Amino acid sequence: MLRHIVMVKFTDREKAEDLSRTMKKMLEDLVPVIDDLKSMEVGLNINTRPSAFDLVLVADFDDEKGLNVYREHPAHVKVLDFMKGIVEKTAVVDYYK
Repeated sequence: MLRHIVMVKFTDREKAEDLSRTMKKMLEDLVPVIDDLKSMEVGLNINTRPSAFDLVLVADFDDEKGLNVYREHPAHVKVLDFMKGIVEKTAVVDYYK
C-alpha cells in the first residue's frame, strides 16, 4: 500500500478557510471517480501558528502506478487547476506502508 500525503497552505489568509472547505469537497469527490484511489482523508487545520498548513490530504493506493493514474486523471487535474495562483506552498510525502 502506497500512502500519499499532501499539505497545502493558501496565499490569501483571509480566504484560507473557505478555500480549504472548497478544496476538501473537490478532493473527496474524487474517491468514487478514480478506481485506483483506495481511500482518502482530507483534514482542515485548526492550528493558529503562522507556520501551519491549511489542509492535509492522506490518500492510499496499491502502488506507484495507481498514484500516477490519480495524478493524471482529468478530475484530479481540475483540482490542480483550482490550486494554481492561490497556493503559497505545498509539502508532499509518498511512502509504502
